[in-house]
Amino acid sequence: MIELDDQQQRARAWFESLRTAICTEFEAIEAEVGSDAKFEYIAWDRTDPSGEPGGGGVRGVMKGKVFEKVGVNVSTVGGSLEGDFAKSIHGAGEDPQFFATGVSLVAHMANPHVPAVHMNTRFLTTTKRWFGGGADLNPPMPYDEDTAEFHAALKAACGAHDPEHYPRFKQWADEYFYIPHRKTHRGVGGIFYDHLESDWEADFAFTQDVGRAFLDVFPRLVRKRMGMDFTAEDKQRQFEWRGRYAEFNLIYDRGTLFGLKTGGNIDAILMSLPPMAAWS
Repeated sequence: MIELDDQQQRARAWFESLRTAICTEFEAIEAEVGSDAKFEYIAWDRTDPSGEPGGGGVRGVMKGKVFEKVGVNVSTVGGSLEGDFAKSIHGAGEDPQFFATGVSLVAHMANPHVPAVHMNTRFLTTTKRWFGGGADLNPPMPYDEDTAEFHAALKAACGAHDPEHYPRFKQWADEYFYIPHRKTHRGVGGIFYDHLESDWEADFAFTQDVGRAFLDVFPRLVRKRMGMDFTAEDKQRQFEWRGRYAEFNLIYDRGTLFGLKTGGNIDAILMSLPPMAAWS
């Protein structure tokens, strides 16, 4: 068991409560189509390279009629970063001690008209303390009105705190969620932010609002599209788009690298990968 100070405990409690709220809502959507699918929760423990307990987390996965595969994970880990990797982490160049807590979500949908989605928010402590996270929509078959609705929810969450947040974090997402070798974006964007450390209470409140905005908007989009008819060609298009998603997460995603480099649970880290994908 790692010791947490007040800020760390508050952040951890929020991420775990957000996980519970999201999973409850997603299970309710499954129930609406007559599915009894539920999340399966698997706890895992981490041992720090020093040999001391290094925290752990809970991997939650559900496979149903609407959500072909959705993972909602929470983790709280700490200890010492190793070697050159420490130098790449904000505030860990001189002191490799770190703490990280957060929630991470990826949903791959059964109906290709329903967009896949990613969301995560996190709090990290090194010699500095900061929040990061965001959410982005990944539709195999984009609808302009869905893209607009998703962005409007995130813009409203940003605007309640700082009018510069949305344009800055949207641009950051556009730059980050890009697949250079494919010369294409992973999806239709959203927001991405990191190293938010100006005022802890304000930054924590903003991070909470990002989670609430996601919980408000994404279920609406799911319910709008989950009953639409689709063809075998639509499904093949979805599989090929999932291949692009997998490429990004395995080659470029910072969260994947951080989890693997810090000794996280491999199944939890790679829960973002789709259940089925295709490459032409």
